[in-house]
Amino acid sequence: MQRSKLLVLGGMVLGAAATAFYFNAPSSTAMAQAQPAAAKGEALGTKDLSLDQAAAIMKAAVEKAKEINTKMDIAVVDAGGNLKGFARMDGAWLGSIDISIKKAKTARYFDMNTGEIGKLSQPGGPLYNIEVSNGGLITFPGGIPLKAGDGTIIGAIGVSGSTVDNDHTVASAGAAAVK
Repeated sequence: MQRSKLLVLGGMVLGAAATAFYFNAPSSTAMAQAQPAAAKGEALGTKDLSLDQAAAIMKAAVEKAKEINTKMDIAVVDAGGNLKGFARMDGAWLGSIDISIKKAKTARYFDMNTGEIGKLSQPGGPLYNIEVSNGGLITFPGGIPLKAGDGTIIGAIGVSGSTVDNDHTVASAGAAAVK
């Protein structure tokens, strides 16, 4: 009985807070005048990775992995860090599936190579323990941001399944396929 009273009371408090926020918020006219054009309902003009680009990136990465005789898991995420494409080469490690995805997300979340984040996350470094944030990150080589021709970051690639040097080499080949 006590629990149900608390739930009702909690709902009333949340409802009152939402009402107070709504009626005390600045008017939409005042907000529109104070904000730049993009905030007035216009598109931000952000760029993203197309499905065709993701496929070309994965194809280039797979070709490089075959060239260096290794089996890889290859993940490509879009500008928002969402999985856009994934390839698991025949015989690639199952444990590397999650690692490749996390490498891609890590590279996109921080817009830098995962190997660079790894250097900064060593004990005493400015990013020490960052790998436990965001649901788990990977801070060793194999994740690279993907950039459009104008330098805008449109996604990232993450590769896992071999040595970190091979992972980075395959990720670099995939990243080079962005057009």
